[in-house]
Amino acid sequence: MTKGRGDAGLIARYTRPGMGAIWTDENKYRMWLKVETAASETLAEDGIVPRDAAAAIRELGDFDLKRIHEIESEVKHDVIAFTTAVAEKIGPQARWLHYGLTSNDVVDTAQALQVKAASGLLHQGILGLKEVLKRRALEFQHTPTIGRTHGVHAEPTAFGLKLLNWYAEIERDLVRFHAAAEDMRVGKLSGAVGTFGHLKPEHEVRICERLGLKPAPVATQVIQRDRHAHYISTLAVLTATLDKIATEIRHLQRTEVREAEEFFSEKQKGSSAMPHKRNPITSEQISGLARVVRANAQAAFENVALWHERDISHSSVERVIFPDSTILADYLLAKTTSLIDKLLVYPKRMLRNLESTGGLIFSGQLLLDLAESGMSREDAYRLVQSHAMRAWREELVFRDLVAQDPEITARLSPEKLARTFELARQLRNVDAIFDRVLKHEAVPA
Repeated sequence: MTKGRGDAGLIARYTRPGMGAIWTDENKYRMWLKVETAASETLAEDGIVPRDAAAAIRELGDFDLKRIHEIESEVKHDVIAFTTAVAEKIGPQARWLHYGLTSNDVVDTAQALQVKAASGLLHQGILGLKEVLKRRALEFQHTPTIGRTHGVHAEPTAFGLKLLNWYAEIERDLVRFHAAAEDMRVGKLSGAVGTFGHLKPEHEVRICERLGLKPAPVATQVIQRDRHAHYISTLAVLTATLDKIATEIRHLQRTEVREAEEFFSEKQKGSSAMPHKRNPITSEQISGLARVVRANAQAAFENVALWHERDISHSSVERVIFPDSTILADYLLAKTTSLIDKLLVYPKRMLRNLESTGGLIFSGQLLLDLAESGMSREDAYRLVQSHAMRAWREELVFRDLVAQDPEITARLSPEKLARTFELARQLRNVDAIFDRVLKHEAVPA
């Protein structure tokens, strides 16, 4: 049995408690205030807003969350409730707060700041999983196991290749995620229908620069929601990869297979009724919660089509799908990282399962060797399949049946037949595959 290090600090390292804090009402309004402050300071530089007013907004601008909720309960408008509560803190200079802006200039730009912060944490989580997958792939690079297609034994593979495949997919997820996060790093301050009726395009550029954002080249009252759909769907693809990993581990942990399994602590219990149970509960959690993120992607697609220059149908949806999807993706990355890091692996069981069919898994190689010897492919297939089907049916050793067939032994010497069933021959290119993947690693942004 081989297991990972199970570093105590690993989950602490890759679980980000700050992800939930990004989506609190308190932080949302802090981001709104940050946008308002950046706007007033930029406009003050051009003499549109008095400098002392911009200073007052920067120095006195604050709010009480309870007060915002009180005002909103009356006016039924969250941005008005916010600006009113902030104005109460600023005093007379508050008449310059929100100058030239519409609600979604603030809301969409601030949301971009929240997504940027969330993306930074998710980026670290992806890198953490990538690191663990690479380490364990190299650990099992030459560990033979049976490859399965349709759930049935196919041909030999290496357990490290399973992990390497996941590693390569996470690399692609990282590239896709970086593109989607960058696509969301945009603000807009172009007014009620995107025409800059009250500010100038250069004001938007400078306000966004202050915030570490890019200006949306064109907008309506809102940033267009194809960006948001792209982002959430990228999280759906990422968590689908995690689901894929978890599903494979669930299969490998089945009693009949038991080639790998989740770490099971000394005091852990698997069932209230059956003391023997060791269930893949973490993998099942990953698979289950990944479904929620995929469902959220559908909701994000529905938000792309809005009426004319804007309606509000997307707003309530995003209050759910952005916190949920980023928090879930962060959580699932941490769970999957721990799962792989502490995964229990059983190379002896893998070899026993591989050999359990008495060499049936080398039928393809035997077919090729007979064809190479001069037998037609059709005749070779018929001959090999007849022995294979008998071995299945009567639970005989395929290797022995083949060795007793004069039609085969007339063409293949004992040495050549032994090579037909040689495991190393099947796995001779594993190192080349590893080199091909690891020499072209994606460079983290």
